[in-house]
Amino acid sequence: FASYYGDHMVLQKEPAGAVVWGYGEPGATVTVVLSEDSGLIVMKKTVRVKGPSGTWTTVLDPMDRGGPYVLTAGQGSENVTLQDIYFGDVWLCSGQSNMVMTVLQIANASRELAGAARYPYVRVFAVAPARSDVELEDLERIDLPWSIPTAENLGHGNFTYFSAVCWLLGRYLYEALGYPIGLVEAAWGGTPIEAWSSRRALRACGLPEDAGRGKTGTAGLPVLGSVCFAPLASSISLHHHLSGPQMPSVLWNAMIHPLLNMTLWGVAWYQGEANTFLHTDLYNCTFPALIADWRRAFHDGSAGQTQPLLPFGFVQLSTYRRQSPDDSFARLRWHQTADLGVVPNARMPGTFMAVAMDLCDEHSPYGSIHPRDKQNVAHRLQLGARAVAYGEKELVFQGPYPTRAVLEVTRGLLNLTYSQELACRQRDTRAFEVCCSTPCGWLPAPVVAVGSRTVTLALAGCGTLVLALRYAWAEWPCEYQSCALYNTRGLPAPPFL
Repeated sequence: FASYYGDHMVLQKEPAGAVVWGYGEPGATVTVVLSEDSGLIVMKKTVRVKGPSGTWTTVLDPMDRGGPYVLTAGQGSENVTLQDIYFGDVWLCSGQSNMVMTVLQIANASRELAGAARYPYVRVFAVAPARSDVELEDLERIDLPWSIPTAENLGHGNFTYFSAVCWLLGRYLYEALGYPIGLVEAAWGGTPIEAWSSRRALRACGLPEDAGRGKTGTAGLPVLGSVCFAPLASSISLHHHLSGPQMPSVLWNAMIHPLLNMTLWGVAWYQGEANTFLHTDLYNCTFPALIADWRRAFHDGSAGQTQPLLPFGFVQLSTYRRQSPDDSFARLRWHQTADLGVVPNARMPGTFMAVAMDLCDEHSPYGSIHPRDKQNVAHRLQLGARAVAYGEKELVFQGPYPTRAVLEVTRGLLNLTYSQELACRQRDTRAFEVCCSTPCGWLPAPVVAVGSRTVTLALAGCGTLVLALRYAWAEWPCEYQSCALYNTRGLPAPPFL
């Protein structure tokens, strides 16, 4: 079998067929048998090993959820047997350090770790960090083979394995769905989206295949033109943000391409901090391009079993530095939605987003860029997953968003109508800002009234000309769970421009 098959794994259930693949002698016949624990054979497949690659691939018949099963692949007198196999939904979790943070590092860690044993049907697997200049067919190494969750493998160490966001998402989905969930982590801290993108995806955004290679500065930091990024005056330096591989496609090649044969049900992504320093204003292309490219690649690699519109969830960036004048975090959050503010949208169908700008953590021992509240992150992600990936109707999975703006010139007011009933937690004088000139000089637009679905803003100093409006446009736009606007379910309104 390929390196990521093993005892305790979860394979994708119906309506898709799980893809099984491995290695053998070119030209030989491999027999794959799925059987119940009792020995009763459920299905048998025979497949010829292709030359010269020495690989074989077969698609199992769609299986209902559950288990356990035994999976055997045999060639002549040689057999490999995998035990305790379950069928459920398989989710891939990828990104940078906020995805890598383990359960050991998050809020209420000891309680979360102590409860891990109650979820033996949420199975976990972690790809080891690796890079390659060429697309690999199999993983170089694995950090965690398919495993039943324990306090040890969920809290192995800081920024190692297993991902807290991935675990909590899987656990919440298991609690909602009641059947096995398989979680595959492939993440690396301090990495830009370019490293996770295929060369094909980068070309779609006009990025040369050596984008970001160039020269490096004294700390190994990218030099763009004649400018070298210098470490920021903060507890976390820029070097920390760009601590992982920067080169285009090297993580796609080594950590994603080897997984393409897997049948997946969804993807969870937490990445973007590194791109607040690198190609920030290309993210509105590189992110939709990565999503479209991964979908096509997993669909093709799984012989059409992974659905073409593979559900893709992501976490919008949280916070970094309080009162920073820099707007790169705000721009990146906006670009994460392809500049449309909410998802799913026309440029990003089949996606869902967890807003995290109100989950700030100034005193995180891992730096403020690594908030410890991953429970709310995963809760918001699983709401989106249930709505988008599982089609739960009437489920509220995102915060309120403005649908209409009416200017009352004579009174100097701007009336916003929102998509949902509002809960105003704070009359933040700087939450809303207006632009009244070109180029924009942004002025506060104080909230003067909040109705059930409306917000009225005062346009002091703006006169009759309002060119633009923005909300929560800052690196640290609000305090912990205290942004200006939420819906009645406690989901924050996302930022907009």
